[in-house]
Amino acid sequence: MTLSKLLTTTAAATMMALPAFAMDVTIAQTSAVNTLDPHGSASVGLDLSVLSHIYPTLILRAPDYSLQPSLATDWEAVDDNTWKFTLTEGATFANGEPLDAETVAWNIARVTDAENPKRISSWFSQIDGVNVISPTEFEITTSSPYPALPAQLSMFMLLPPEWASEHDPVTETMSGFKYQMTEYVPGDHITLSPNPDFWGEAAQFDSVTFRVIPETASRVAALMAGEVDLINKVPASEIARIEESPNATAGAVDSTRSVFIKFNTEKAPLDNKAFRQALNYAVDKELIADALFDGLATVSNCQVMTPDYFGYNPDLEAYPYDPERARELLEESGVDLSQTIEFELPAATYLQGEEVTQAVAQMFGDVGVKTEIQTMEFGAYLDKYRAAHDLGRLSLLGQAWATIDADGLLTLFKPGNQYSYWNDEAFDEQLVAGIATTDPEEREAAYKKATEIMCEEAPVVFLYAQPATFGASTRVTYEGRGDDWLRAFDMSPAD
Repeated sequence: MTLSKLLTTTAAATMMALPAFAMDVTIAQTSAVNTLDPHGSASVGLDLSVLSHIYPTLILRAPDYSLQPSLATDWEAVDDNTWKFTLTEGATFANGEPLDAETVAWNIARVTDAENPKRISSWFSQIDGVNVISPTEFEITTSSPYPALPAQLSMFMLLPPEWASEHDPVTETMSGFKYQMTEYVPGDHITLSPNPDFWGEAAQFDSVTFRVIPETASRVAALMAGEVDLINKVPASEIARIEESPNATAGAVDSTRSVFIKFNTEKAPLDNKAFRQALNYAVDKELIADALFDGLATVSNCQVMTPDYFGYNPDLEAYPYDPERARELLEESGVDLSQTIEFELPAATYLQGEEVTQAVAQMFGDVGVKTEIQTMEFGAYLDKYRAAHDLGRLSLLGQAWATIDADGLLTLFKPGNQYSYWNDEAFDEQLVAGIATTDPEEREAAYKKATEIMCEEAPVVFLYAQPATFGASTRVTYEGRGDDWLRAFDMSPAD
């Protein structure tokens, strides 16, 4: 549908009214940035959060999850397979290259080049091409209906074509948005300063530093000491202590990220349905939510989507905690319980992930399933998960999708997807049906069936929606957001 002109006018007026402030802020991150190429990462809470300050997107996802104008001032579905966009006139990168329709077309061609795929190429596999109408107008045509395309474009950042042909975007940047990179010490910090040539709302801060602090206790201590202004993944047990500090506040909002135990069903015994179901009955999810997260985590009702997603199925019920039923299913499965199964844990990645993994491993042990926790750096885990396609039989994993739509998140379990590690034809049929139409009722019906199949087949242990906990210094105002974006322009200087 066409974006409201009133919304565009109001947003523009608000941006014009905001003044610039002389203030430096520091945001703590749990891990180092892996790449500076925005097409080479899908990590919203890490790489893309930093790069979203430097590179423009057509559309921005606001903290309340609404889609807001950015480079694009308007967009509409012309028909089932065509979207039309209108761009801000006169926008440029810092080097003078135009942010126009030809630049958008070049960027889309870059990520849809089958001979040189990028990390995010799968997001746009349905795109057939771009029709440039004028410098400020273009159409995107798709091979099939793509109702979530505008939401997906909120994650798609634009590079300057001429600059990219002479520089390496993996290690260098050229600003086209609010900030430009002024210092990069790999593994330690990235410092940004305002882009004086930015075509939109002026940056609110004189500098923004993203500082790598992997240890949770160190991040909390830095916040309370006034050394950083924003942290996330705050343990629930620390929120009250931070609130008592004169330098900081803390809180939590509902998250779009589900945490679960990922099964590699390509390896025995996780190819055994009874064994997978047994592990779901073996875990006391309510105890984990209450004891580890002070009730801030919501137990997943047998699906990986949270209620904010289009396609969420409210009719499913979680596997109850039933160790006796787990033991019965283990016996039915015929699996040799004398073996020890590897249980991979990406370190310093998920909120209280270490505690959750230990609790789950203990619960598995209580029903006779022996595991060995193998802790590894997140990058090493991703290499196994994605590049080597050799994930351990069990692993702790949290996933979300920035479109907040079933056709994004559920696709991570689609047969043939490198992230799936599960091959279910009936599930796949429903995903195909869900993306074959723009009719909301037909899509919801397809995803309802898909989630029912997934619940029954249990390719994961469904755990909980991770609470989006945060701490902010009293120097800034920040309300928190549940979709992983960690952005300075979601903050403002405190009054």
